[in-house]
Formats: sequence, C-alpha cells, structure tokens
Amino acid sequence: MQNTNLSELEARLGYKFNNIEYLKTALTHSSYSNEWKLKGRVVEHNERLEFLGDSVLSIIAATYLFNKYPDQPEGELTRRRAVIVCREALSSYAKAFDLGSFLFLGNGEEKNNARVRKSLLENTFEALVGAIYLDGNAHRMEIISGLVHPFFEKELDAWEKGKVVGDYKSELQQIIQQSGVDTLTYALVGTKGPDHEKTFEVEARLNSNIIGRGTGRTKREAEQNAAREALALFGEI
Repeated sequence: MQNTNLSELEARLGYKFNNIEYLKTALTHSSYSNEWKLKGRVVEHNERLEFLGDSVLSIIAATYLFNKYPDQPEGELTRRRAVIVCREALSSYAKAFDLGSFLFLGNGEEKNNARVRKSLLENTFEALVGAIYLDGNAHRMEIISGLVHPFFEKELDAWEKGKVVGDYKSELQQIIQQSGVDTLTYALVGTKGPDHEKTFEVEARLNSNIIGRGTGRTKREAEQNAAREALALFGEI
C-alpha cells in the first residue's frame, strides 16, 4: 500500500523540497510511467535522477573517506567506498526512511512486492539524492552530506568490526537456493604477486558452469567480486 503523504517523508528526511515535483519524480518507477504512457499521459520516471544521484553519492563518499582517513592509500579508500555505496548499504539507507512505501509503482510491480526489492530501493535512494541535488541550490552538497554521513559512519563501524559479511555472496546464494537443485561453489584459480601483496583470482561456479570471476587482495574479497559479476549476469545489478 502506497503512502501518499510526502510531507511525512520530508519530515523523515529532515528536508523540505522547494519543488515537490523533484521528490515525486524520484519516487516514480518506470513501470508507473509506462502505464500512464499507454493512457496518453507523460509521467517522468526516476532513472535520470538515479544516474545523477549515483554520481553525486560517489563524490560525497570519496570526499568523506578522503577526509576521514588521511593516511590511507587509494586501495583502502576504494575498499571502504565499496562498503558504503554498495547495493546492500544503499537499500538499507532507503529502508531507514521507508522509501518503499512512498513509491509510485505500476500494477505489475505492486503485485510482485517490489516495494521491498533491494535493487529498486537502491535505485530510489540514488534518485532521491539526485532530486535533493537539483532542489537544494547552493547548499545541496551540505544537505546530502548531512543525510548520508551518519549512514556511512554506521556501515564503516560495522565493517571495521567484522560485522559486514559478504553481501554479494549472500544475495547470490539466496537466488541460487530458489531453484533447489543447483550448487554454487567458489574455486581459487590463481594467485599473483609476492606474499605481502598477493592478488587472488576466484571463479563462481553454478554446477560446472562459470558464472562470475573476481580478483582481490584476499580470497574473500575475490569471492565477493566473483559473486558480484554473477549477480550482474543474472540482471540483479
């Protein structure tokens, strides 16, 4: 059931839009737009805002990490950025504001329980960031930073304490388990470099078929990257 009270969402965000149409567009899924298109009415969906929001989040995350970890090399900053802007993280940010309940969805997506789908929530959060960026004028980066920094802190704290377990592997495993018969395994197929700076290469295999490859500084990281590639193959990313 959709919550149409956008003032309630603004209160949760702690931000009141100057142009509420930006927020409406950020919450409009393409399925809703397509249904209205068939009726002869143009309703803009959120994919362009999602594109913009993704880029805005990237620079905000990079700036945040650059300032927070002045002594960390580029590789470590990249690893941390992956933690705070991955699908699992962004969808959890969306859930914190209950964005799913405010979405404008087509009937088919509504029936498929899309309001809780991680990929859709991730995209919606990115679109929301894009909407605030367009609406916030001179203070837009400060507004968005204030919105996301607490989430970044929480994600990094959990990650640094070892509480964040491979999101991509868990998500892929859930998908594979739905078939009930297929077996997912990870195989180490190569290593490169000296002991203090090894790179591991791993294949994700579904039965005997390779569905993803990944590299990393640890086997766990390589497995995560292999699982991510597999999710992309399945259209989940």
